Amino acid sequence: MAAKKNNKKKEPQGGQAIVIFWLIFVIVIISVFMINAETIQRNFNVFKTRMTASNLEEDLLLLEDDPEPDRTPPGRVEVVVDQTPPPPRRDPEPTPPPAIPDPPPRPTPGPIAQPPAPPPVQTRERNVYFTQVNSDGQILQTRVVRRIPVSQSPMQDSLNALLAGPSAEELNRGVLNLIPANTRILSTTIRGSTAYISFSEDFLFNTFGVEGYVAQLRQIVWTVTEFSNVSDVQILIEGRRMDYLGEGIWIGSPISRQSF
Repeated sequence: MAAKKNNKKKEPQGGQAIVIFWLIFVIVIISVFMINAETIQRNFNVFKTRMTASNLEEDLLLLEDDPEPDRTPPGRVEVVVDQTPPPPRRDPEPTPPPAIPDPPPRPTPGPIAQPPAPPPVQTRERNVYFTQVNSDGQILQTRVVRRIPVSQSPMQDSLNALLAGPSAEELNRGVLNLIPANTRILSTTIRGSTAYISFSEDFLFNTFGVEGYVAQLRQIVWTVTEFSNVSDVQILIEGRRMDYLGEGIWIGSPISRQSF
């Protein structure tokens, strides 16, 4: 009985010794870690680096096996950006101007066609009468010849030639025109054998007096009665018949060469 009691007392003492051993071991281990903390940390970093390097090598090996790995995370749409550089820009080539057609060849000038010559103007000689003073002082009728174009009114053409007056050569010979200046012929008409001639009012004013009025009437009557179908002349002023010209010279009725 006494032996069993002694064994019971020894068992607790042995258990306490074990606990104390582990405590001391833990304390020693902690102390070692604390003393060599820097060394341990450095060794840990080296170990971590080697582990990371080995993982990278494995990733590189995997990339070599799979050249185009799918890195697109699940649930995201991958946008592929074409980084191919665009082709160099080329300016558009300038449009050449439209070609100007060559002008057509100029025709060789041929002989210029001359326009047909106009037909010659037909003329006819007409007698007109002017006045001339002889050496005795007498006023006489002087006949001159005029070549006048043929027309539908030959009598009026002859009177117009009379009003135009003598030429320079005729003036040198003393040929005069005593019909008042600026006198105009307004109309000419033949009724039967009588020529009706209407003058402007200038016919009324003669600066040479009675002899001048008689001379101008003779010039008209002698020129008009050159036409075979006219025997006398009725003088009109502005289309109206008047009784006298100047100082009592009768013109109210037709006048012939025999009236003087």
